Amino acid sequence: MAPFAYPVFRDIWIANLASSMGSVMQAVAAAWMMTELTSSHMLVALIQASSALPFLVLGVFAGAIADAYDRRLVMLWSQVFMLAVSAVLSVMGYAHSITPFALILLTLLVGLGTALNAPAWQASVRMQVDHSDLPQAIALNSIAFNIARSLGPALGGIVISLWSVNMAFALNAISYLAMIVVLMRWHPVQQERVRAPMGPAIMLGLRFCVKSSPIRRVLLRGLVFGFGAAPFQALMPVIVRQQIHGDQLGYGLVIGAFGLGSVLCAIWVGNVRRRIGSENLIGMATTVFAAAQILMSIAHGLPVAVLASLFAGVGWIAVLTSLNVAMQLRSPDAILARCMSIYQAVVFGCMAVGAWAWGALADHVGLVATSQLTALWLMLTLILRIVAPMPARDEGRIEPPAVIGEETV
Repeated sequence: MAPFAYPVFRDIWIANLASSMGSVMQAVAAAWMMTELTSSHMLVALIQASSALPFLVLGVFAGAIADAYDRRLVMLWSQVFMLAVSAVLSVMGYAHSITPFALILLTLLVGLGTALNAPAWQASVRMQVDHSDLPQAIALNSIAFNIARSLGPALGGIVISLWSVNMAFALNAISYLAMIVVLMRWHPVQQERVRAPMGPAIMLGLRFCVKSSPIRRVLLRGLVFGFGAAPFQALMPVIVRQQIHGDQLGYGLVIGAFGLGSVLCAIWVGNVRRRIGSENLIGMATTVFAAAQILMSIAHGLPVAVLASLFAGVGWIAVLTSLNVAMQLRSPDAILARCMSIYQAVVFGCMAVGAWAWGALADHVGLVATSQLTALWLMLTLILRIVAPMPARDEGRIEPPAVIGEETV
């Protein structure tokens, strides 16, 4: 809890919690609306894919922008853009003019804002806390996001049940206001930044990631896990509606269980990682996630689906938090946003591809077979502990100051 002693971190954390809560509510509403607009598993899965795809397309550019310009302003304008798009989505919803492809497009635009915001937000954590408190700050940010994942879906299900999906869209637009106000009041001391042309700036970050063996291995682990883990959430609306015959509230509870598992895991994952190491933790978490996939494939009632989702949330956050911390601690500050954007492009880009691929497969072989095949994929990825092991505790860690290329860290 040490990072909460920093007022700036505390204010941004609370505002981010509100924004994340709204974003999760919108995601729940959009996915449920798509099940009403179409019976295609692939189109439903594309809702998650459209949220993650911008990280693949825009990610490395967003990282270069965040390293070259004021990260606070990058975050601020990203929040304003997402507010505007969410407002348009709400207005179109109330006007009953949303089609499946319009819903995917607007979700994609919100994803673009998120992709632009994410590297600046990740890199700005070092401007909010001391270096010694950075791992705890990263973990607390994960907890905030997953608190939203646990409460947001249940609230989203209630809002959809009592009012409509359009109300969830409107509440999401309002939720961005807290972060906008906090960012407008925050005026951090800025380090002088080297504004190299976009191409060379991106290449500098890519070259560092390619040359760093620890980072290459982290990226590979994120790639294979992201591809295999994506369909659990992407196909969840279809599973709730068609397999367990649930309603909006049931869908919110299943998603909420995923977030609850993530929060419970995020509280203790740091201590466990220090005791058994990242490699063992990721292996255990991947196995738990695969088991959750199998359990979800045989679920025909809400209690079993909630239990499967709870365990999936535990496995999900244990893997992604470990990868995130490993990446941040091995990336120089001067190119931190670029390194994190490359990481996000790889992980979330593969989630987008995975959501589309597994969704298309589900249209042909069914939900049960698809869930079981994804579990098999995840178990096969455990061989990477031999061919691409996670970095050892002190391997490749960056301690300021350091020099990368022409840029001083």
